[in-house]
Amino acid sequence: MKKYGKMGGTALRAICIVGIGMIFCLPVIMLLSGSFADGLEWQNRLKAVLTESKQGYILWKWIPDYPTLAHYTRLLFLTPQFLVLFWNSVKMVGCILLGQFLVGVPSAWTFAVFDFKGRKLLFSLYVILMLLPFQVTMLSKYLVLDSMQLLDTQLAVILPTVFSTFPVFLIYRSFTGVPMELLEAARIDGAGELLIFLKVGVPLAQGGILAAFILGFLEYWNMMEEPLAFLKNKALWPLSLYLPEIRLDQGGFACAASMITVTVSLLIFAIFRDSLEQGIVASALKG
Repeated sequence: MKKYGKMGGTALRAICIVGIGMIFCLPVIMLLSGSFADGLEWQNRLKAVLTESKQGYILWKWIPDYPTLAHYTRLLFLTPQFLVLFWNSVKMVGCILLGQFLVGVPSAWTFAVFDFKGRKLLFSLYVILMLLPFQVTMLSKYLVLDSMQLLDTQLAVILPTVFSTFPVFLIYRSFTGVPMELLEAARIDGAGELLIFLKVGVPLAQGGILAAFILGFLEYWNMMEEPLAFLKNKALWPLSLYLPEIRLDQGGFACAASMITVTVSLLIFAIFRDSLEQGIVASALKG
C-alpha cells in the first residue's frame, strides 16, 4: 500500500508540474499557432474588434485552417526594417554585456577582495541604486546624457546600462566564495593582482558571471523604457519597440515577429540553462 501511495503521490506531482508548465507555455503556443494563420483567417478571428460595431467575441483556433509561412517570408525577406531593428538589438545587447564584463566584473572583485575605507558604505549605495526603478532615475539620466550630447544615439542606451549595479551585486556574491588563503598563496608565489584576478578569481566565479550575463541578456533583449525615452529616431530602435508598432489588423505578422523575438531568448536560456541555475545557486549559498 505504501508503494502504491508513493507512486500515486509522484504521479500527482508530475501532473501538477506538467499542468503548471503548460499554463506558462500557453502564450508561446498561441504565438506559434497564430504565426501560421493566414491574413483572411486573422480577419475572421478579429472581426469583433476590427468592425465598427465592436460586438461579438474574438475567435481562436489552436490549429490554423490553412497553415502558411507567408508571415515569416514577409518578415525575413520583405521587411528590411525588421532586420535593421534586429541588428540594433544585437549591437546594443552585445555592447552592454561587453561593457558590463569590463566594468562590473572588476568592480565586484574589488568589493569582494580588497578592504578599503568606505567599502561597506559604497556597496550599500550600489544595492540602493539597484532597487531604484528606471522611472526614478530617468530624469537625471536624461539630463546627463543631454549634457554629453548623447541623446538620440545608441550610446544613450548602452552607457547607463553598462554601469548597472545588478551584475556587480550578483558577481560579488560569487567572488566572496573564493578562499582568501588561495589568494594569499598566489601573492606569496609572486603573482600580481591582475594575474590573480584573471587566473584565480574569474575561473572560480565563472558560474556567477555567466548567470549575471544570461539574466542581463534576457532583460536587455526585451528592454523598452530606455530606448523609448532616449531615442527619437526609429531607425535606432531595438527590436522590442518594433512589435507595438504593428497594426491590429496584422495579427499573423505580429505573431511571427514576436515568435522570432522570443525564440532568441529561448535559445539562449536553453543553451545556458545549467550555467544559469548553478550560478544563481552558488551565489545564493556563498551570500
